[in-house]
Amino acid sequence: MEPLEAGPRFLCDAMLGSLATWLRFFGYDTVYPKPGEPDELLWERARDEGRWLLTADRELASTGPRSMLVRSDGLEDQLTEVFSRLCLHPRPDLEHARCGECNGRLDEVARNEVAGVVPPHILATASRLTRCSGCGRVYWSGSHGRRIRERMEQVVAKLK
Repeated sequence: MEPLEAGPRFLCDAMLGSLATWLRFFGYDTVYPKPGEPDELLWERARDEGRWLLTADRELASTGPRSMLVRSDGLEDQLTEVFSRLCLHPRPDLEHARCGECNGRLDEVARNEVAGVVPPHILATASRLTRCSGCGRVYWSGSHGRRIRERMEQVVAKLK
């Protein structure tokens, strides 16, 4: 599998916020616009940044060659649709995940650097801690991460 940095980058329109978050979990650089950003600015931004524009709006999807109309309604179906149509082979793990909130890169961080930020029991038990290079949010593997990986596995299984 090619490094995700070399893979496609995405811009999801306002109707695809959950899709944007989950593409980030899979490790894809995915931006999500501020509320109310006009459609013409979305297309221009996607073009200028070399991103695929993912949209549920037929008119917006017709704006250019790197725009894709996402027809599916459910999140897992949307992910499957995008991965299938672009012939992507995502891995069901969080090794290359990006921040679900801001799309920042997640970098491993030493425990002492986040001692006052995470709960003491997490600091003592988490096998790995990462921090977002954009917003500073700290992540660790726990029950939430396990549920995310399980859903990722379901999506990847649909691609086979």
